[in-house]
Amino acid sequence: MATNETLGGTALGTGNSDGGTRGTTTIADTVVSTIAGIAVRETDGVHSLGRGASRALGAVKDKVSRSNDPSRGVKVEVGEKQAAIDVVIVVEYGIPILEAAKNIRTHVTDAVETMTGLEVVEINIDVLDVHVPGTDDDGDDESDSGPKKSRVQ
Repeated sequence: MATNETLGGTALGTGNSDGGTRGTTTIADTVVSTIAGIAVRETDGVHSLGRGASRALGAVKDKVSRSNDPSRGVKVEVGEKQAAIDVVIVVEYGIPILEAAKNIRTHVTDAVETMTGLEVVEINIDVLDVHVPGTDDDGDDESDSGPKKSRVQ
């Protein structure tokens, strides 16, 4: 059986050996970003995904709707046979960042290639921050109260 498959914003066409077509399947870019986002979140050492504003907005939306957008912090570019993925993460303090990045690339590649058939050619990881337990998202210690004294004048 011969196949003619393209992914992303285009349709997947599956043909058989006599040249006939049995139909098409379309996989949206958001599907790839959702798969990648879930794979990143399942990787040890990842605290959260997205930039500050999207994390804050997402936290508010999560509290209100009790849902979580798995594609937050993930951007994909999908071609006919390949995908490139960009992720923005916050890592947990104490986790070796290069090891976490390697694990993210492995998990995302395995998930996307297995579920979509796309070849993942590139995964760019932007480590935005380090989450330190006992601090809020602004990096200020939660137990700290009152104004801080400036070290410089």
